[in-house]
Amino acid sequence: MARLADYFVVVGYDLDKRVEGEGQGRILQRFPEKDWEDSPFPQGVELFCQPSGWQLVPERQPASFFVAVLTDISSDRHYCACFTFWEGLDNPQKAEASEVDEVDEELAVVQQAQVFAPKSLVLVSRLDYTEVFRNCLGLIYTVHVDGLSVPLETVIGNLLTCVIPIAGGSQRTITLGAGDRQVIQTPINDSLPVSGSSVAQLFRQLGIINVLYLFCAALTEHKILFLSSSYQRLTDACRGLLAIMFPLKYSFTYVPILPGKLLEVLSTPTPFIIGVNSFFRSETQELLDVIIADLDGGTVTIPECVHISLLPEPVLQQTQTALSMVLDPELEIADHAFPPLSTQPSALKIQDKEIRAVFLWLFARLFQGYRWCLHIIRIHPEPVIRFHKAAFLGQRALTEDDFLMKVLDGMAFAGFVSERGPPYRATDLFDDLVANQVERIRQEETCPQKVMNHVKELAELLFKNENPYPAVAMHKVQRPSENSQNTAQSQSPFPVLDEVAVQLFIDHAAAKLKTAPPVVKAELKGMVPSGPPLGDFVDRNGNVMANSARRLEVVRNCITYIFENKMLEAKKLMPAVLRALKGRAARVCLTQELNQHVLQNRAVLDDQQFDYIVRMMNCTLQDCSHMDEHGIAAALLPLVTAFCRKLGAGITQFAYSCVQEHMVWTNMQFWEAMFYSDVQNHIRALYLETEDGDQQNNSEQQDGSGSGREIGALELASEQNRMWPTLSKEMQTERVQKEESTVFSQAIHYANRMSYLLLPLDTSKNRLLRSTGLGDVESVSNSYVTNSIAGSMAESYDTESGFEDAESSDVANSVVRFINRFVDKVCNESGVTNEHLKALHTMIPDIVQMHIETLDAVHRESKRLPPIQKPKLLRPTLLPGEELVMDAMRVHLISDGREEATGLMGGPPLLPAEGAIFLTTYRLIFKGTPTDPLVGEQVVTRSFPIASLTKEKRISVSLPMDQFVQEGLQLRSCTFQLMKIAFDEEVASDLAEVFRKHMHKLRYPQHVQGTFAFTVGQCGKLVVEHKTKDKNQSLKTLSKNLVKSAKKTIGRQYVTRKKYSPPTWENRSSFQSELDEDEISVSEEVDQSSLTLSSTIRSSDRQTMSNVVERACCRDYQRLGLGTLSNSLTRSKNEPFRISTVNRMYTVCRSYPGLLIVPQSIPDTTIQRICRCYRQNRFPVVCWRNSRTKAVLLRSAGLHAKGVVGFFKSPNAPTSVPSQADSTSLEQEKYLQAIISSMPSYSESSGRNTLSGFTSTHMSTSDSSDKLRQPKIGALMKQVMGSKEDVPGTFSRGALGQRAKVISLSQPKVSGKARNPTRGKWGSIRGSGRLSAYNPDVGTRLAGKESPQPNGGPSEALFLRQQKAYLYIIGDKAQLKGGKQDSFQQWEVVPIEVCDVRQVKNSFKKLMKACVPSSTTTDPNMSFLRCLEESEWMSLLHRVLQVSVLVVELLEAGSSVMVSLEDGWDVTTQVVSLVQLLSDPYYRTFDGFRLLVEKEWLSFGHRFSHRGAQTLASQSSGFTPIFLQFLDCVHQIHLQFPMEFEFSQYYLKFLAYHYVSNRFRTFLLDSDYERIELGVLYEEKGERKSPQVCKSVWDYIDRLNKKTPIFYNYMFSPEDEEVLRPYTFISNLKVWDFYMEETLSEGPSYDWELRGRQERVTEETPEKPDTSGPKSQRRIVWPCYDSLSKVVPDAITKLLQDLQSLEAELGQTSEKWKDTWDKMKATQRTETKLESKPSFSSSLLMSSNLSHQRRSQGVYLQESGVGSSINLALDCEASATSTPVAGRPSTSTLYSQFQSSESENRSFEGILYKKGALLKPWKPRWFVLDKTKHQLRYYESRQDKECKGVIELADVESVIPGAPAMGAPKNIEEKAFFDLKTTKRVYNFCAQDSLNAQLWMDSVQSCLSDA
Repeated sequence: MARLADYFVVVGYDLDKRVEGEGQGRILQRFPEKDWEDSPFPQGVELFCQPSGWQLVPERQPASFFVAVLTDISSDRHYCACFTFWEGLDNPQKAEASEVDEVDEELAVVQQAQVFAPKSLVLVSRLDYTEVFRNCLGLIYTVHVDGLSVPLETVIGNLLTCVIPIAGGSQRTITLGAGDRQVIQTPINDSLPVSGSSVAQLFRQLGIINVLYLFCAALTEHKILFLSSSYQRLTDACRGLLAIMFPLKYSFTYVPILPGKLLEVLSTPTPFIIGVNSFFRSETQELLDVIIADLDGGTVTIPECVHISLLPEPVLQQTQTALSMVLDPELEIADHAFPPLSTQPSALKIQDKEIRAVFLWLFARLFQGYRWCLHIIRIHPEPVIRFHKAAFLGQRALTEDDFLMKVLDGMAFAGFVSERGPPYRATDLFDDLVANQVERIRQEETCPQKVMNHVKELAELLFKNENPYPAVAMHKVQRPSENSQNTAQSQSPFPVLDEVAVQLFIDHAAAKLKTAPPVVKAELKGMVPSGPPLGDFVDRNGNVMANSARRLEVVRNCITYIFENKMLEAKKLMPAVLRALKGRAARVCLTQELNQHVLQNRAVLDDQQFDYIVRMMNCTLQDCSHMDEHGIAAALLPLVTAFCRKLGAGITQFAYSCVQEHMVWTNMQFWEAMFYSDVQNHIRALYLETEDGDQQNNSEQQDGSGSGREIGALELASEQNRMWPTLSKEMQTERVQKEESTVFSQAIHYANRMSYLLLPLDTSKNRLLRSTGLGDVESVSNSYVTNSIAGSMAESYDTESGFEDAESSDVANSVVRFINRFVDKVCNESGVTNEHLKALHTMIPDIVQMHIETLDAVHRESKRLPPIQKPKLLRPTLLPGEELVMDAMRVHLISDGREEATGLMGGPPLLPAEGAIFLTTYRLIFKGTPTDPLVGEQVVTRSFPIASLTKEKRISVSLPMDQFVQEGLQLRSCTFQLMKIAFDEEVASDLAEVFRKHMHKLRYPQHVQGTFAFTVGQCGKLVVEHKTKDKNQSLKTLSKNLVKSAKKTIGRQYVTRKKYSPPTWENRSSFQSELDEDEISVSEEVDQSSLTLSSTIRSSDRQTMSNVVERACCRDYQRLGLGTLSNSLTRSKNEPFRISTVNRMYTVCRSYPGLLIVPQSIPDTTIQRICRCYRQNRFPVVCWRNSRTKAVLLRSAGLHAKGVVGFFKSPNAPTSVPSQADSTSLEQEKYLQAIISSMPSYSESSGRNTLSGFTSTHMSTSDSSDKLRQPKIGALMKQVMGSKEDVPGTFSRGALGQRAKVISLSQPKVSGKARNPTRGKWGSIRGSGRLSAYNPDVGTRLAGKESPQPNGGPSEALFLRQQKAYLYIIGDKAQLKGGKQDSFQQWEVVPIEVCDVRQVKNSFKKLMKACVPSSTTTDPNMSFLRCLEESEWMSLLHRVLQVSVLVVELLEAGSSVMVSLEDGWDVTTQVVSLVQLLSDPYYRTFDGFRLLVEKEWLSFGHRFSHRGAQTLASQSSGFTPIFLQFLDCVHQIHLQFPMEFEFSQYYLKFLAYHYVSNRFRTFLLDSDYERIELGVLYEEKGERKSPQVCKSVWDYIDRLNKKTPIFYNYMFSPEDEEVLRPYTFISNLKVWDFYMEETLSEGPSYDWELRGRQERVTEETPEKPDTSGPKSQRRIVWPCYDSLSKVVPDAITKLLQDLQSLEAELGQTSEKWKDTWDKMKATQRTETKLESKPSFSSSLLMSSNLSHQRRSQGVYLQESGVGSSINLALDCEASATSTPVAGRPSTSTLYSQFQSSESENRSFEGILYKKGALLKPWKPRWFVLDKTKHQLRYYESRQDKECKGVIELADVESVIPGAPAMGAPKNIEEKAFFDLKTTKRVYNFCAQDSLNAQLWMDSVQSCLSDA
């Protein structure tokens, strides 16, 4: 029961305390005078009566009423109902005004005689009955105004003594004794708020969305301010907002009406709900963080800085829908054609309850299952309950949800838990809803109609709660009469009441209450139902990962393997497990599985097991958030203290020392939740024991089905609470003590546990309680625990002890503080006594200190552990003579931009791999195993020759396996290899530095003799330490044979000769300088005059000379008929060329060979003069002659600048003195003339001097092909030289010049002999009136194009020379600028643009980056093709090939060509070599290609060492792959003409690899001269110390070629004397696969010794007997791992191998593969000759454009990517019915050639007679039954290519034996006939005999049945 009203107060205007027109109120009277004990009188009532301030008004205003709410100090609410009316009084201002001196003008105007002051009657109550209060106060006012007969004291006395029940639903009728009567309806259950219609009103005013915003804001603790001009509405709105928050109660500042004087309350920092009159709107403007709801305007304003978390979806949407259906039911049917007649919303009162029902439904959804997350930690003396927030959010899968997080953290929810947590109490509507209707809510949530039904049911209950009975019309309350309100003028002021009278009433009532028996209301307490457990419905929320069953199985299997010690299996499963552990189910499964392996709280593992378990735990923990919402960390907590391993005697390491790196352990809430759940379990156990001892357990065991569900802790608690009052005092205290000690012991336990997880293994490292988490690494490796760490984690351990203590104590302190905070909090909450708490505080530091001591021992031991989980380091196989410089350094090979190895493109992830890097004298080798365990058994090898290293840069790598960032290196090699390595943490950084230094030393030795090719097999171990330098180093240089003998003859023998030994590392520098001196001295000492042939060649030096003759060039010159040494000695004049020995001492030109071909007529002295005009003295020499046209190919360097001027000197240069330059240029001209006159075509026409003679047909060996080709050359020229604008040089002076040109045509040609008057060359030419402008038209002339004229006239250039020049000079555009050329010489300069060395270098760099990118990129501008294009490598190849093809065409046309570009050793060499390769089939054989490279590249001095940056000196110049470019061009030609080369593509790759590898001496040094100096050129055969070390790459290739056909091209079938003309456009060029391929299984395949050895190693390991059944012969071939040529050999190689192995089995000596092959070819050839009538090719293999043979046995052959069908027609009837097609094969022939190469297409073939059409005879035809195409084809004869007809087998209905018909072939038995019936017709066939016919029928039948 409660008083209806606590106090009655009269408040009036205080006339004494006016301040500047603002008055104050004061309490005139209050009843009772004395405060009630249970509710003190609230302060500040006078402020709340006039919230806008006390003011006097000129006119009387109507009475007003509102209810304000005040909150007292114990947060009880007092409802102040204020009834205000106005009383007149004489204006107090008048009196004062006269006294004041300065009268305010305005006031004076307003002031009236009478003003009105407010007076308020206030009723203060703790109950909220607005209407009752309104009526009561109204009645008092009425009694006063109307002057009723009842004394006011009586009415007020009755009001104050009226007592009503709080709840229970009863109606109470009251009267105040003034003839009135009111019924007060109490709610049935007072825990539900009473809202009247305020909620509906609120929604009407603000709308659904706005109210939802306010609702969420209130729940998430924001500040909310209501504005309205009506006070009552403010109160209602606040009441409505609180009503929809049920079952949460608002516990912050709540002031529905805030007086203006207290407005500063709005700037309080705490949340609030406050109402303020709109009058003060302006003052609310500057509030920045307050949400303002304007009730009158219907708006809600949310400031920018406030973020309101809204309800989670889909709840928000469904709530909105439900609300809209309540408030605006018409919305749903607004579009219906036939809307129902009445869909009015319910009455306001009902609507109000419906809205509240929606919110109840909402909370039931949000809080469903909350009771399962309550921890009861004390039952007696009263329940202490805690809510496990993380578990609740985790099971609801709402951890990410902002709204719920904030709500659960809020004060309101804390109140909710403490109020609704206790398990034994009265329950209400919400308890029922959340426990029993969850299932219904969940099923209906998506169907708005069903939701509405539920809402209506709930609304009905709510309504019933407020209005249990039908409304009773018994109210009778007087209101003031109309006239009294109007005629209030006469109204007397409210009287002063008699306090004594009122007090008497009150005392009387109090006395009565005492005598009355106490009202005992039986409270219905009961056990609160918990509802369905959470676990049931989470999974249906869809948060379970797909196919989780499979994942769980993987986790279970892995754990089983680990405990069964099947480590390899476990390792394979590991990555899958780590991936699976991202899912919650798998993590839970892991904890359950591990639990099963723990016996008596302990599980001892070995190191490997321990490591795996720890990795899994880490992975599990790291995917958990720090809240541990799924309780994974909680489940692991007991496990980390159970799993351990023995480290040494008595030292055990537990898993917890390896899983400390997770945030969850530093989260106080986690520990609290854990602690509470453990306490709950123990207390539950405590009461279970007391109740029924052991019976419970037995019954559990018997009842296997587990239907006897365990009693939950809450149920137990509620039972205990029910019994509590019945227990005796002792029993009660005993139970309290037991519980308290349980909590205490748990607290000790937890102090221990926390110290385990918070103290790091290495306590000197303070990594505890840091704010950062671990980042999501895939799995956290604990290498710092399980491995010996080379000083990474443990360095500071051996510091001085003082330090160490300080540091560890620092760790200890922070841990102690953390544990203390925890203990304080939990013990206070769970009511532990103070003594116990003190005891705990003293224990904690001891616990921590003890633990630190045990950890020290563990840490020491764990450092000694061998690194277990790292794979064993594999040793690489080394070449003979190759030695390790630095032994294995453990590294990780990281994947780079090539995706094949990473598994991204399918296939296994071979990289990253873990292994070691080895530095040898020859190579850099990585060997290891992939970190992905699925491929853990494979070996990954990546290596490259150290000499090919082009770039090395430091990188830092973060490995996916480790949390550390490692330092690493990125090494790029020009063999198109890239190694990104990260040093393992065990590799000290200084060691990595040493590694880099050695690498550099090996890469750039001081001298070529430091390269592997020289050091191999000679020196002992390369010593890595530096010794002191040897001071007196004697001269060790030694020049071998040739130079030596030359010096003997000269007689100046000053060189001390000693046996050469290579200098050691230190002496390199001095060694170099000696060499230099030597070079200089040689050139100074040699006296040129004494060097005549007779003087040089003496009998003693025959050997030397024979060596020279043996040289490649010499052999080649003899082959080409360019002269032999003997005839140059006898100087026979009939040969046009001779071999000159002018350079035998390398004095004329250092970089040329000793023997050179020069025109017969030029003496050596001239040569010595000429050479000065050319760069590097590289004067023009002949290197090849076309055997058909006798045109020669010359090579030289470009002219010196002075040479150019001399050669094409401009006419106006004054030459006063015949200078040396003049005579030289004359010599030069003579030299060129001599070359021209050596050509047969010239000598024939030289007799005629006229122009007509010049164009004589003799000039070309006049066959039609040349005429055809002519324009082609012109076109080529144009392409090569670029467009006309590019050509340098100018036309001469206008028309005059043109005329001169024309005149000159008729002038006789000056003969060569008359051509040297003393003034020199240019004079004579000028005299003859020639045009000396350099004519830019060279190419256009050839093309027969007109050249544009400056004056626009017709071009006469056509007359000039419609014939070829005798000699074309291919020159560099840039050098020929400004030169003048005369149009009548017989040579012509073709200016072209050459790519200079810099371009090649840059292009190559970009090409490497494109083919071997260092990192993957998603940028579309960085795609492979784009990078390839930007590198311009292809366009460089195109340029070189284009020039080469032009030269070939010119030579074929009979003109000689001189290639004279740059220094004559880069592009010149490329062009000259390619020209020879294209023109001369000899160079396409092994011997020829070797000769070509030796002659043009080695002898003619391509600077291999310089361009390859092989030594320190050339390091700065960088790597320029001129030779590689040449090989690539050869590769392009090879692709276009695969049958013209004897060697395979592999041969080219082999050379490309080894020309940079420095394994052989062949490609070292820059010229023959340098090689002779070092004695490399002529190494005596017997001198080889170690036969296994090959010094020349050619010898190596020869040897290898004898053993295996790897270099041989089976498709080699050259046409006689074929000149190749490849297409050179970029679209025809392919990227060489040498740049792209890689074999990770064995490294590059170009060192054959290694390949053989590796195979042998694998064979030696005996296979374990495999019981798993028959093994498949098939295996997977991975593109970047296996060597394709080895795994998938071509057919011929395979057959040859099989043959060898079979012969070996038979014990025969197997013959060489080449002999076998040649034999086969020979027999083939004879067969072909016998069979074919017109034999047009003696070769076995058809060239690609002659696909003329049908064959029964084809072989499809693929050699490193070149697919083409070749033919081993072993029993082939070759007939050449189709003529050879010239040029390229048409697509159809290409198709047929592929189509027919597969022998299995032809299932059956043979001859059948087929009956023709009517009256046609039977004809024999060759039939082929093709299963693949499912058809029967027939041909004229067996060799025929053209199919005569096809019978589709799909149409065949049957095949049956037939009878002989008319005209059938004679004497054939009857059974040989059969018929084939198709849907269209019947075919009659006849075979040779019945057997054959049967075979045919069977074959066709089987084809039909197969289909």
